[in-house]
Amino acid sequence: MLNEEQLLADYRRDGFVCLRSFLSPAKVQEIQNEIDRYVRDDLLSRPEDACTREADGQTVRNLWRLERYSDYFRRMAQEESLLKVVAPLLGGELVLLGVETFNKPARVGSGVPWHQDNAYFCQSPPDVLTLWIAIDAVTAENGPVRFIPGSHQLGMLPTVMSGVRGNSIGLAQPPSAEMGQEVPTLLAPGDATIHHCQTVHASSPNTTDNSRLALLFVFRSAKTETDSSLKSSYVEAVAVTPPA
Repeated sequence: MLNEEQLLADYRRDGFVCLRSFLSPAKVQEIQNEIDRYVRDDLLSRPEDACTREADGQTVRNLWRLERYSDYFRRMAQEESLLKVVAPLLGGELVLLGVETFNKPARVGSGVPWHQDNAYFCQSPPDVLTLWIAIDAVTAENGPVRFIPGSHQLGMLPTVMSGVRGNSIGLAQPPSAEMGQEVPTLLAPGDATIHHCQTVHASSPNTTDNSRLALLFVFRSAKTETDSSLKSSYVEAVAVTPPA
């Protein structure tokens, strides 16, 4: 059973939480099938920036804006079982910012630099979170997300253009020892994490024979507004390193 009070306390303290068995094996398989179908049947008819591909130019790294391009994932983002978990962490009315995937495909899955998500979301106050659902097993070897507990309390840190397609902004400096020790999140299919938009995190490339597919839902509080300074930096970085 989900202890909502403990979940909120842990989220506020660490900037991320882990939810075991968030989705059933049957639901995970259904999602996998729908992602496969979307890539096979729909993706070519979507705008070019609906996905980011790996360095080989073929393999999908990310699917973007699935709430716009997929009825299935738009409906999933409205499911009560999902909303009742994330709503208390944002303290009220939610607004969906996006549904996306981080595919981290076998052998060619690229890494993600140290960053804070609000460099991309550009919201003030920073009441934004990401629900990150493992569709594949996330192991120590295939590129788990690594979080710095408590780093969401540091505010927005200095950034630089990363040059990484799909993750165009990173921290100007990697996390210092004083910031805290990184925690890798190892997950079974159907497990999930929720992290705050200022929590510092990263992931390594996937050089294994096993993919590390994840489905993400991003929500903000209805009370946030776009921060013009953050937005300006984001637009500049995307112009230099576009997602597609």
